[in-house]
Amino acid sequence: MNLSEGYIYRKGMTPQTRTVVSTKNKVYAKPAGQNKFLQIGLVASFEVSDSRAVEAVRGIGYGDQIAELVPNASEPITISVTRSALYLALLQQVFGYKAGVDGLVRALKHHRWPFDIKQEIVFSEISTREINGGAAVTASDGGGLKALLTFFEACWMTSTSSSFTSDTSLVQENCEISCSDIIDGKSNYQQYVQAFRVDTGNNPFIGGQGSSRFTGTAGRNLAESVNATQTQTA
Repeated sequence: MNLSEGYIYRKGMTPQTRTVVSTKNKVYAKPAGQNKFLQIGLVASFEVSDSRAVEAVRGIGYGDQIAELVPNASEPITISVTRSALYLALLQQVFGYKAGVDGLVRALKHHRWPFDIKQEIVFSEISTREINGGAAVTASDGGGLKALLTFFEACWMTSTSSSFTSDTSLVQENCEISCSDIIDGKSNYQQYVQAFRVDTGNNPFIGGQGSSRFTGTAGRNLAESVNATQTQTA
């Protein structure tokens, strides 16, 4: 099985915009029998979801008032993938399992090991020239453009489906995936272990970022913010 040869994988051009477009979202995995990431073709949709519950803390005798919101542990990152089926490259095969013509895998109970997914949102030439942040990497396709890299580690499929119908010839496969971890693919694990030392944004003790509630002068900061907005509007 080769995921990069033939007219099926011929690449076209993409308009140069500042807005993110789906044609520059590249998804990679290690297909069955391969030890390197290859771009997955014929992906109709790639949807990533992240969620966690937030509990409201209240106290009796203080009216209908939230004292604080406390975030719970995050749920596993989930990915939904829809892809057109190929005779020689079924969906489970492109994610490394020896399914289809590669082997006996036909169901989730045959999966013994997890897999990784790499996503690159490749920037346009405009954005590549204008970028200021240091979190971007050089895209894998060799074009010299920058890309936003995300690694989904130790993933497991939680469901798969395909449909053969009489009113259309195209057969598409769907799968739901849960991921053990998600990283930017550039930082090292030590930074994640000691995440409290890394500025992830909205730190009120660094230049007054984030919520004014934690500066001790919430009312004054809010008034200043409102006044500044009104001044800019005027």
